[in-house]
Amino acid sequence: MKIENNIIKHYLKNVYFITGTAYAGKSTTVKMLSDRYDMVFCGENYHSRVSDIVASPDVQPDICYLKSLTDWRDFVTRSPEEYERWIYGVGREAAEFEIAELISLSRDKKVIADTNIPLELLKEISDYHHVAVMLSPQSMSVERFFDRSDPDKLFLLNVIDSCDDPGAVMENYKRGLALINSQKHYDEFAESGFFTVVREDNGKDTREEVCELIADHFQLTPARSPRTQTV
Repeated sequence: MKIENNIIKHYLKNVYFITGTAYAGKSTTVKMLSDRYDMVFCGENYHSRVSDIVASPDVQPDICYLKSLTDWRDFVTRSPEEYERWIYGVGREAAEFEIAELISLSRDKKVIADTNIPLELLKEISDYHHVAVMLSPQSMSVERFFDRSDPDKLFLLNVIDSCDDPGAVMENYKRGLALINSQKHYDEFAESGFFTVVREDNGKDTREEVCELIADHFQLTPARSPRTQTV
């Protein structure tokens, strides 16, 4: 069965999406907006509670990759090209789970989601004032990837440290991160036509400013903003 995108768009009318590159502040902004405007919070990988159970290798092979993984050292030693392909493959496979979950959650309340739904699909199922793109310089998304002390990143660090040559493995892993956050992908976001906020690597705390900019763009407050802002 195929559901046309105009139908999906109707059922997602209460959903607001934030997408973009790593280390741009997406997770923080989604949480702040959900608290401030009493929206349902859908953080990073919110779909996984269902997809981890339902996904099938013959239909969602990239989501199921981790299920068949017997040694996490295989995960961190993959080629950068395979890592890039896998990341975007998971995003495409997860999109259907995300959409189903968002339709379920947004019937009677506004929802805000940290999403990896591909840009071309977002253009079909949402509109300009329901999508925001957040971008960061590649240096931040790669070099600061492990600065956060969340459990997933600590786990990966431990896996890398357990390898025979941790330094070489870390460099290989960072090359994968660089491909995922390459200029090509950055430009795809920047030139998508969606409202865009660019994070500068200047150490300034811009959380409140960004939150207000995106709230204005989403028309959660009366003010309007230009298409692109640098903060």
